[in-house]
Amino acid sequence: MSIEKVAVLGLGKVGHLAAELLQGSGFVVTPIDGRPVKTPALQAEVVDVADGAALRTALTGQHAVLSCLPYALNKGVASCAHDLGIHYFDLTEDVPTTQHIRHLAGSSRALMAPQCGLAPGFIGIVGADLANQFERVRSIRLRVGALPQNPTGLLGYAFNWSPEGVVNEYLNDCEVIEEGVRKTVSAMEWIETLYIDGMQLEAFTTSGGLGTMCETFEGRVENLDYKTMRYPGHVQLMNFFFHELLMRERRELAGEILSNAKPPVDADVVYVHAAAEGWADGRLQRREFVRAYRPIEINGRSRTAIAWTTSASVVAVIEMVREGVLPKQGFLKQEEIPLAQFLATRTGSLYRAGGSAGKT
Repeated sequence: MSIEKVAVLGLGKVGHLAAELLQGSGFVVTPIDGRPVKTPALQAEVVDVADGAALRTALTGQHAVLSCLPYALNKGVASCAHDLGIHYFDLTEDVPTTQHIRHLAGSSRALMAPQCGLAPGFIGIVGADLANQFERVRSIRLRVGALPQNPTGLLGYAFNWSPEGVVNEYLNDCEVIEEGVRKTVSAMEWIETLYIDGMQLEAFTTSGGLGTMCETFEGRVENLDYKTMRYPGHVQLMNFFFHELLMRERRELAGEILSNAKPPVDADVVYVHAAAEGWADGRLQRREFVRAYRPIEINGRSRTAIAWTTSASVVAVIEMVREGVLPKQGFLKQEEIPLAQFLATRTGSLYRAGGSAGKT
């Protein structure tokens, strides 16, 4: 199925910008939200996306749907897209949701492509590209951090991303490959220190960032892991909050407390640190992709780093499907997406122009 008409569900900062970028790339966009949203660029259809019948009516006649909704709603959206035979894209990091979508993909008439954001998503595309430069791979280490540029307080954080998603990542088990063995480990562990352009950061395990990479690279790499980057001291406080205060048992309340204490900021930064080691031309070598992405102006407005990196990633993938670079049926793994062709798309090129600091 070709892609011309795309419905975008959820018009927060990421969804709204994704809809704008899709329009700029020539798609006919139908913006949908559960509340009235009217801006100079978009006017949303108001639909209760949790109502299966209403959602089906809204998506009938579309060629694709992009869900920018909280992860808990994505199973229903994916099932509706599967039934209608239209392409499905989302930004989820939730593993059970992706497993559900993968099951649907086995009988899909179109493409089912979850995990198309930043991590999972772009970081997996980069990691696979680095790994493919070696004849034999020893390790793939992927790190991403979405942070305030000017942190305050002991946490040094601001919730520019979904609090539900952050809590999920901090508490769910994490898949890794360690010494050739595919396994799960606890979140907020394996703490390390690293630097990007002189900025000291800490990194620790979080759930979902690898997407399907452990399955893809099992038997091909000795060590593979994903970690979230934060300013020093963050992980100790979050471990105290979730485990000593038992907030892990009250996830919804935990998200409310954290987002109330640390609201979003406009001046943010997204750090990306991907490294792979392996053998090429008979020598052990290391390849890196290190960037700091900051807010940029799009369509006359400043967009936060987390908003534009996330929305640009999924829109670039949709462009590649339209152009025939990627399959139009089945299940799409992010690590199957070629980085060079991703960056060559109209929207993916933002990653070329928007990165600074620590380039290698």
